[in-house]
Order: sequence, then structure tokens, then C-alpha cells
Amino acid sequence: MKRQQKHYTPEFRAEAVKLVLEQGLTQEEAANRLSMPKGTLGRWVIDAQKGKVPVEAGTPSVAELVAENARLRKALAKAEMEREILKKATAYFAKES
Repeated sequence: MKRQQKHYTPEFRAEAVKLVLEQGLTQEEAANRLSMPKGTLGRWVIDAQKGKVPVEAGTPSVAELVAENARLRKALAKAEMEREILKKATAYFAKES
């Protein structure tokens, strides 16, 4: 007897991956809740983590998010350094007054 293959919509796939990646459910828990094979969900999660498939249409892939996170960390470090310099300069000029 041949199994009938289910076809899942991209929206369903995105929501299933979100259960694992964002809500912290295990793949087994999410698969049970959605009544789907654990292996299928596992493949979707791996693809999403590798950035092969965006989690949802219009959202950046994991690789893009990692790159943006690195850029933002660098910008934050620079802003913190500039703030420290300004604090020291303010204190220096306040002493002279």
C-alpha cells in the first residue's frame, strides 16, 4: 500500500519552523502538535537555519539575520566608545569652568 504524500503550504511550513526556532518547542513536540512527521519538520528547520529557505515570505533568511546582528553589534560598540569619550570630555571641560 502506497502512502499518499501530503503537500504543505509555505505558510504552514513557516509557522511550523517558528514553533521550533522562536517558541522553543522540540521538533518532536511541534510535529506531534501539527500531526506531521518529525523528519519532515526536521528538514524544514535545518533548511531555515542554513538560510536556504526564508522562514516566511518577505522575511530575511537566517544568514542575513546573522550578518545584520554582527553589523549592529559593531555599531553598538562604536556608539558606546563615542559616548565614553564624550563623558570624559564633558568632565574635562566642566573642571576648567
